Amino acid sequence: MKPNKNGDVIADEASLVDVLLKVEPSTQLIVAVGSGTIHDIVRFVSGKTGKSFVSIPTAPSVDGFTSLGAPIVLRGEKKTYQLVAPIALFADTSVLKLAPSALIAAGFGDMVGKYTSLLDWRIGSIVKGEPYSSLVANLTEEALFSCVDVVDEIGAKTEEGVQVLMEGLLLSGLAMALFGYSHSASGAEHHLSHYWEMKALETGEKQLLHGAKVGLSTLLINRLYKEEIMPVIDELMSEKQAQQVRSLIEALPDAAWVQELLETVGWSEELVPIAPELVDQSLLHAHLLRERYTLLRLYNDKKEWHKGGETNAYRT
Repeated sequence: MKPNKNGDVIADEASLVDVLLKVEPSTQLIVAVGSGTIHDIVRFVSGKTGKSFVSIPTAPSVDGFTSLGAPIVLRGEKKTYQLVAPIALFADTSVLKLAPSALIAAGFGDMVGKYTSLLDWRIGSIVKGEPYSSLVANLTEEALFSCVDVVDEIGAKTEEGVQVLMEGLLLSGLAMALFGYSHSASGAEHHLSHYWEMKALETGEKQLLHGAKVGLSTLLINRLYKEEIMPVIDELMSEKQAQQVRSLIEALPDAAWVQELLETVGWSEELVPIAPELVDQSLLHAHLLRERYTLLRLYNDKKEWHKGGETNAYRT
């Protein structure tokens, strides 16, 4: 697969065709060696050709290694296809700990996004009756908390820290595969990240690390939910629903504390230079990217909160 002019490998039509042309009728197995994008491309090809694939992650950067979902950019729009999981995965901690610090920070960023994705999933089940699994939610929460508990070790890139991070990412992916969809690990925070990625493709800008973007979007969504939506929650749903949702939002950790966690592993806003104007656009439109109910979608559906040129950019 050839990188584009910015040095990025994109999971798009060109990359898919590139790999498909290399798969022969006699091919028995495809091996994905690398980080998230490589796996997205191989997963798609594997699912469409019926050729099994093996996963060999080289960085603990995303939670999609063991999932069924392959986020693919087609005609400039990012869409996730539910396909296949690898038949086996081999992750060598001695290799993973040598990954660039930015990739390790991105992996942790993808994990802290579970704070808001789990919240959104529960809200979707309360307000819209969307399918929900307590087992899958508990597995995802277990993966999240295991990483938070060793945040200092992850920041120091110790063998223990990197191993726990990788195991957390894998468990989150397995939870998604168990449910069949990515609800447990992908809520409004991921929708913002996907929106920013698509805009970068439109303008020809270099892509930013997925998990680094999720770290920022988690802080934005956290602040929006606690500071903007909480005071008007009674206007958005029934009294019974509002009581449940209010308790869920109150249980979210403070954004300042989440930011401290992110910074402990080396994350910083310099990794995600998203313009405030783009943040505003994404808060208004990113919820339309997925057929999934989130509190951000509910808010935009029921309340005109962007009036008279005012902005709601919850920068850190």
